[in-house]
Amino acid sequence: MFDYHLHSDFSADCKTPMEETVQRAIELGLSEICFTEHIDYEYPDPTIDFDLDLPAYDKKIQELRQLYENRISIKKGVELGLQPHQIQDYTNLMERERFDFVICSMHTADKKDLHSGSFFADKTIDEAYTQYYEELLYCVTHFKHFNIMGHIDLVKRYTEKADHDFHDAISEIFKVIIPSGKGIELNTSGVRYGLHSGMPSPDILKLYQDCGGEIITLGSDSHVASTVAYQFKESIELLKSLGFKYIATFDNQEPIFHSLNSL
Repeated sequence: MFDYHLHSDFSADCKTPMEETVQRAIELGLSEICFTEHIDYEYPDPTIDFDLDLPAYDKKIQELRQLYENRISIKKGVELGLQPHQIQDYTNLMERERFDFVICSMHTADKKDLHSGSFFADKTIDEAYTQYYEELLYCVTHFKHFNIMGHIDLVKRYTEKADHDFHDAISEIFKVIIPSGKGIELNTSGVRYGLHSGMPSPDILKLYQDCGGEIITLGSDSHVASTVAYQFKESIELLKSLGFKYIATFDNQEPIFHSLNSL
């Protein structure tokens, strides 16, 4: 089993040492994990600095790989929090740094953060969702240095779900990423945060498949060791029920496919 969305104290919103997460993954019998630490340039909450000490991060990954080389595979990933006006900044970053795996996420819209509610303050739910997906479409159209999209329907975590399903807007995003060989994740943290499912929800997972999408990773988005591989068994059964055959891991940003029946 593989957990491909994990944070440690290298991310500003996490205090968990990497070793704790690695040890928990080994206890659970995982064969591979990928740390995906945050980089969010110009994050609008001044109390959080989502910069990443890249030299120290790389050094720590190498140390843990040597320490646990016979027990678990540890990949070096990153979660980029894109905003439309920062495409070139992230492009420059990705052209000079090396990662096994890159998640493209969007934690802000209209230059406002989602978690505090400021983005939603002066908008109807439909207006907020529309702007969020328009900006997300712009980002994935103009930025190509990523492997999968993280929690594509994250916007619903902070609001009551809009009546409109926004499938048309999400389909436009899928029309861009799927032909480019990009995938999505099933982020199981949605249930931890009180949603009825992971992110994306089953209807969007099915939409992705109907649009021809095949690359999907499984990630807990864990910020504490106790939630590593959270709800993975249920998630694998969900993917099978929707007709998916494989989940992916990555090596040097190249996908490796694993049969769901073997997990």
